Amino acid sequence: MTHATDDSARWPLLPRVPILLRALPWTLPWALPWAAPLQAQVEAIARLDPIVVTATRTAQTADETLAAVTVIDRAEIERRQSKTMTDILRGLPGVAFSSNGGLGAATSLFLRGTESDHTLVLIDGIQVGSATTGTAPWENIPVERIERVEVVRGPRSSLYGSEAIGGVIQILTRRERLAPLTPRLSLGAGSNNTVRTSGGLSAGSERGWFDASLGFEQTAGFDACRGEPFVGGCFVDEPDDDGYTNKNASVSGGWAVTDWFGVEASLVRSEGENEYDGSEFAGNRNQTALQTAQLRVELQPLAAWSSRLAIGRSWDDSKIYFEETFRDRFATQRDLLSWQNDLEIARGHQLTLGVDYQRDRISTERFYADDARDNRGYFAQYLGHLGALDAQLNLRQDDGSQFGNHATGNAALGYTFETGLRLTASYGTAFKAPSFNELYYPDFGNPALDPEQARSAELGVSGPHRWGRWAANLYQTDVDDLIATVQVTPNRFRPENIDRGRLRGLELWTTAELGGWIMDANLSLLDPRNESKGPDQDNLLARRPEQTFRLDADRQFGRIGLGGTLFVSGRRFDDAANRIRLDGFRLVDLRADYAFSDALRVQARIENLLDERYETAAYYEQPARTLMLTLRYQP
Repeated sequence: MTHATDDSARWPLLPRVPILLRALPWTLPWALPWAAPLQAQVEAIARLDPIVVTATRTAQTADETLAAVTVIDRAEIERRQSKTMTDILRGLPGVAFSSNGGLGAATSLFLRGTESDHTLVLIDGIQVGSATTGTAPWENIPVERIERVEVVRGPRSSLYGSEAIGGVIQILTRRERLAPLTPRLSLGAGSNNTVRTSGGLSAGSERGWFDASLGFEQTAGFDACRGEPFVGGCFVDEPDDDGYTNKNASVSGGWAVTDWFGVEASLVRSEGENEYDGSEFAGNRNQTALQTAQLRVELQPLAAWSSRLAIGRSWDDSKIYFEETFRDRFATQRDLLSWQNDLEIARGHQLTLGVDYQRDRISTERFYADDARDNRGYFAQYLGHLGALDAQLNLRQDDGSQFGNHATGNAALGYTFETGLRLTASYGTAFKAPSFNELYYPDFGNPALDPEQARSAELGVSGPHRWGRWAANLYQTDVDDLIATVQVTPNRFRPENIDRGRLRGLELWTTAELGGWIMDANLSLLDPRNESKGPDQDNLLARRPEQTFRLDADRQFGRIGLGGTLFVSGRRFDDAANRIRLDGFRLVDLRADYAFSDALRVQARIENLLDERYETAAYYEQPARTLMLTLRYQP
């Protein structure tokens, strides 16, 4: 974990590596008495405030931004021994998952109760995911490549365009600053014949840095689906273990040519093969590939003007097999070009102007009426700091070849008292363009669909207490023109803009250091209602739990580290009619590590200690009790 240094001043637009944001909740009634008016305490906590770049597309501390943000950095990932994106994100404020099994299984994320395709996912600023399904491949993102994850909750279409209804999750890959050539190696083995290996080299100087890495993961898995023909789940009875294999690699580097000119480039690729219970029609094996590539140039022609030009491409490829027979392929290629300018128009006042261009192309064995689309987005942002008052205004105009013009905006205010207590209020709009499947899938798509539209209001309060920080966020999001599948003939279904959803929620989080223990906790309460007229009106939206709670506790005893995680999820329903109930569950994870030296340590983690049997999607089993041992070397 590092703070921003003089290196970032020489190259001001480089994302600065933040230290750990220990941001998970307690309860507001307990937190308020702790907001002690000690200026020294406030300043000490401010020094621990991480830098985020996703909430405003500019570098701010987590306290400066008016958005609800959680940051998970490399140190926290390693301390908690997180192995998947689900490990990292599950139980964070506003985050819920559903999964069709274990490692490599199809996974959906619901941010603040919005749909699984309502969260924009970026890797180093490049959007990833399938343009046919509209979702991101969470199961194929390699965790060993990650430097930090930034989760921004709330609408961000006024900065990023389509999909950012629930928020934005950005994954920033590893980079080294001011360090000699340093190798790293990780070897792991565990339950279900799981093996993991990862290695890399990195170096950094005052002018440049580079990082390169390779990784491999394989597991025999378990029988994930207990489906029944014509009933549910995978609709087949195929009692065999569903294995998964992943190979990944990345390389990145940057060079500050002068004090005002720098360049960065990166390439990330992850290839997976997942077995699942399926049929000759749907397949039972999936080969996937996720890849991003980008080149970015940073300029600072004047002290008050910095400019960034970025060009990138992402690939998402899925090949479906039944046994060894090829059945289908769905591939997405997404090209992106972005030019952003940040202007300090006066002390404490910043104006950002930019333009984004994006072109999506798909390739498949099936015939789609259209296989490409492009979009131009023009955005402006004002950030103001007037004493204790902070303000943010955003406007964006998107011009898409499929859905025409669409305008979005956001306004936020924050006021900070001398005690460090901060009040925030915001209102924003967002939209989501239909996916290619919803528009053009043969005998299903509807090319007359309109974008889904959302508006959201939020109130927040945060501050320090004597042991750490706390925050509470109350929000409501209304989504109109939700796309739902309707039956148009006895044998045909198609998507229509008929649904309306209302999402109300409360997020509480806190961190504390007590007796040497680092403790993080959060509680998310959600009321995700279907407000569409019809038999499902006022029902809960499918697969969203109404309550989630997570508590992490870690402590170092000399060379020995101990820790644990408690995660509790409330009930959810698997269908819009709320007839298929999935019970709530609790998960207990324990972890320990021993440092032989500063460079070499061994780690052990037990997941689901109580061997809880649970489902987040009907008929799909989740992992039972597992053990993972890891040997990690990094000088």
